[in-house]
Amino acid sequence: MTLRKIIYMPDPVLRRKAHKVIDFGKEFQGLVDDMIETMRQAPGVGLAAPQVNVSQRLIVIEYGENEEEDEDVVKKLYVVANPEIIHTSDTKVKGVEACLSVPGLAGEVERYTQITVKGQNRRGQLLHLKLEGWTARIFQHEIDHLNGILFVDLAERVWKPKEEEVLQAD
Repeated sequence: MTLRKIIYMPDPVLRRKAHKVIDFGKEFQGLVDDMIETMRQAPGVGLAAPQVNVSQRLIVIEYGENEEEDEDVVKKLYVVANPEIIHTSDTKVKGVEACLSVPGLAGEVERYTQITVKGQNRRGQLLHLKLEGWTARIFQHEIDHLNGILFVDLAERVWKPKEEEVLQAD
């Protein structure tokens, strides 16, 4: 496994629509492993392939729903190729987001509270995920990356967080 370099705004790769994953072979498996290691090292709760300069529709997410309140919470690792949101709740909620590719900034973004995502796991097998809360928010943030959208494009307001503000970056 290798740590990948995370690219930053305004790199043009971050603004392109990523290509569908069609080959789930050795090179792809290496990319998955590298992205997981890079996300954990950053540290972040999610990472999209375009953030490591690879224009493929691949996201990795590792998050425990009550992580802020309980350090011992079990985190769930998601690896999803070709993710697509196929259903959303009627309700949305605003929340503060940050991003590994937009360091030093935070923003308030409105997202759906529940989503259903279809995609493929790291072996190419189909999967359906029903997600809610912060996990749903992280998925929406990462899927936006695959479409060339950054949280600052959607944020109602953007600011530089103070040192005491602890934010999890996607």
